[in-house]
Amino acid sequence: MTDTPDPAPADGLRAHSAALRTHAECLRRAAGDLRWQGPRADALRAEVAGLADRCATAAGGFDLAAAQLVAPRPPLRP
Repeated sequence: MTDTPDPAPADGLRAHSAALRTHAECLRRAAGDLRWQGPRADALRAEVAGLADRCATAAGGFDLAAAQLVAPRPPLRP
C-alpha cells in the first residue's frame, strides 16, 4: 500500500506559483509602459525585470515542489 499524499499543500503551492507568475507579468508590463527616459529609467527597468525574473523562478520552484508532493511515495518497510 502506498501512502497517498494530501493534495491541499500541493494546491496551495500551485496557487502561490500562479500568483507569482501574475506578479511577474504585471511587473514586466509596468516596466514596458514606463514613459520616463534616460539612464535612471533604464536602471529602473532592469531592476524591475530582474524582480520579475525572480518571481518567475520562484513560481517554477513552487511548481516543482507541488509535483514532488503529489508523486507517489514508496511503501514503508516494517
